[in-house]
Amino acid sequence: MKKILVSNRGEGYIDTAVIVIVAMLVIAMAVKVYPVFIAKNELNTFAVELARVAEIEGRIGSVTKAKENELKASMGISPNIQWSRTGKIQLNEEFSVVVSHTVDIGFFEFGSFPITLKSKATGRSEVYYK
Repeated sequence: MKKILVSNRGEGYIDTAVIVIVAMLVIAMAVKVYPVFIAKNELNTFAVELARVAEIEGRIGSVTKAKENELKASMGISPNIQWSRTGKIQLNEEFSVVVSHTVDIGFFEFGSFPITLKSKATGRSEVYYK
């Protein structure tokens, strides 16, 4: 019995099986986490485009709301949006927009939990009001 326990025969098969299992778990985790990075990139784009519309228009109101609805339809996400101010923004006055969205991250069905992603964009008005 001692001779069988000391023997290294078949050890390579066990090592290979463990390596394959670990590799599959790492790949599965990457596939589950990758969409979170895509969602963060979409939020960044959402915030920057909203801020750019507000810069060009010089106000936060109906035009930015229309752009918000357009972005929601095209990107397929519906984030929470908070502006630092509303209404007309005088030339070179600064404003910011914070866009947040909750995404579920986790490993399969167990260990799954929601996280809140936030993106912030700032800008300055390009319109002069007399």
